[in-house]
Amino acid sequence: MTWRKILKKNQLNYLKVVDPMKICHITSVHSGRDTRIVIKECQSLAKAGHDVSYIVPKEENRTEYGVKIVGVSSSPRHPVERILKTTRSVFEAAKSVDADVYHFHDPELIPIGMKLKKLGKKVIYDVHEDVPEQILSKQWIPKRVRKLMSKAFARYEKKASRKFDAVITATPYIMEKFRPFNPNTVTIHNYPILRELIDEENSGMASMESGKVVYLGGIYRLRGIVEMINALEWVNQVRPAELVLGGTFAPPALEDEVKQLSGWKHVDYRGFLSREEVKQTLAESQVGLVLLHPEPRFVVSLPIKMFEYMSAGLPVIASNFPLWKEIVENNDCGICVDPLDEAEVSKAILELLGDPERCRQMGENGRKAVAEKYNWEKESERLLEVYNNLND
Repeated sequence: MTWRKILKKNQLNYLKVVDPMKICHITSVHSGRDTRIVIKECQSLAKAGHDVSYIVPKEENRTEYGVKIVGVSSSPRHPVERILKTTRSVFEAAKSVDADVYHFHDPELIPIGMKLKKLGKKVIYDVHEDVPEQILSKQWIPKRVRKLMSKAFARYEKKASRKFDAVITATPYIMEKFRPFNPNTVTIHNYPILRELIDEENSGMASMESGKVVYLGGIYRLRGIVEMINALEWVNQVRPAELVLGGTFAPPALEDEVKQLSGWKHVDYRGFLSREEVKQTLAESQVGLVLLHPEPRFVVSLPIKMFEYMSAGLPVIASNFPLWKEIVENNDCGICVDPLDEAEVSKAILELLGDPERCRQMGENGRKAVAEKYNWEKESERLLEVYNNLND
């Protein structure tokens, strides 16, 4: 069966819920157009017939995607100030919504979730990342106290999770950490929405001789930006190629640093991209890069960008982590490499850029895999089931 037929078969028809609920998603960190929170989770719940609000800092009040966006003021100069001040504003706004169910997305909101439980509300904790592992690499935390903070937070997070009505995790690895403490723990993967990033006119295949490799997402040192740029310098010694780069640098000083690399002249940096711009950028690219460093939290992650490349029909060059290799190699949709080996990265880029037909076939394979397995439509069914179970 072709990926087009599978897409048509797997399109989700939302069933109206028997008992609609008033639902409030809350964040102190994410944006008003966060893809996982708003476009996927909130919109899916709204389409199913629930009354959905989303409390978020620094946004104007509005209705979008069928979701009521509730903005709160916030101008923190430091993460600690955000934790102390923004969370307080978020809590006050959450109380004013007076929802049946609160669904929060940031670990710093755990105390807010506990307060909402005391008010008799049902509360869901959505765990996007392995936070104890994250703490170990937070640059704003003094290195000498990171390990102690990581262990302390892990104990606190697990103890608090017992009190919540459900825990949603982004990966099975994180789920296994929470399930012993909260049996109502479920993984809802952050997979792509079917058709969202597909260019229907050229099906993404016209770009298979463009010589453009693409990286979209947060631009950090640990996500391989230096290795990608240096690899492009190697590639251009053999053939013309360009790195299309979309996203924002963190920290901002990293941008000035990488612009000094000789390979920067082969970079087309486009800054932050809207979802429509992401779609257009993928449509003109030939290969997608996801070269995260072998950090413990990355090795067990499932990066959305890898599946978005696949959804758009691009072959991927990915880090050779066992979990990623299983996905990429079993579906024959790309090449896995040592992300720290610039020569190996450049060799893989040259291999794919020099074989457009192989790129086309790998792109088709990736699209088929997303249509069959790695899509939001399937995940949203699990999300609706979590909410339905809250009424039992």
